[in-house]
Amino acid sequence: MQAPRGGARSEAKPSGVNQEDDPADERKQPGELPVYIEAPGPARYPSLMFRPSGARDRLAVALDVADLAAARALVARLGGVPGWLKVGGELFTAEGPAALEVAGEAARVFLDTKLHDIPHTVARAVAAAVRRGVAMLTLHAAGGRAMLRAARESAAEAAAAAGAERPLLVAVTVLTSLGAADLAEVGVSAAPSDQVLRLAELALACGLDGIVASPREAARVRERLGRDLLLVTPGVRPRGWPADDQTRTATAGEALAAGADVLVVGRPVLCAPDPARAARDLVAEIEAGLGASAA
Repeated sequence: MQAPRGGARSEAKPSGVNQEDDPADERKQPGELPVYIEAPGPARYPSLMFRPSGARDRLAVALDVADLAAARALVARLGGVPGWLKVGGELFTAEGPAALEVAGEAARVFLDTKLHDIPHTVARAVAAAVRRGVAMLTLHAAGGRAMLRAARESAAEAAAAAGAERPLLVAVTVLTSLGAADLAEVGVSAAPSDQVLRLAELALACGLDGIVASPREAARVRERLGRDLLLVTPGVRPRGWPADDQTRTATAGEALAAGADVLVVGRPVLCAPDPARAARDLVAEIEAGLGASAA
């Protein structure tokens, strides 16, 4: 399977929609979520340019370690099992772009720094990620329409200028560590599943490739938005593994059955006596889940 390739996707708007207004404002009833897909007429979202074709393509292991030496050791122990390696805030803050190079030697690079800033700053960060060969990166949907559009435009322009592949842009909706009480504490009265859908529709309306959401929301997202988005799900745990600091979790099989595309796993692999075996067990569970869904 080919890695994501460059090329701008169109951001076609439904007829009569003001570019600066929420396209759902005139159609939603009080208390309802916005609806960004219209029918009849052309699809709002283009077909997804990347679709995982095998079990390895669906597993992202988080390199949540303190430094480059630990990252190299973990990558070696994983033995090329996962198709994605995720570089998050800890490792990237400690080691910078060198961490991306280590990850890129063994898998596609998933940069998970969850960008959330003014549009200009996020656009420049996205362009820098393109130049570093990142295949997928995250940004917070809560950054708003202008920030999301700036990121999408910057990714396409930087990829074209560098002759590079455009990374997949996936929007973080609601962190898997947050429940309804946590959202209420920061001023969000909606239930987690409602907030996920609201932010997912905003992200896709701005031309992003997909979202990050917990396995608990995956089925509802698929029912509402269909298959033309990449659904990345953290909070995946083997059966019997503790939830740790996550509140909305599921097994790999449950996440796949709900519609997830890429499963992000950290501690169940990192803390295992044999990380490669733990990753292989997850790949086997993913293969079983894919077989069950195809049956």
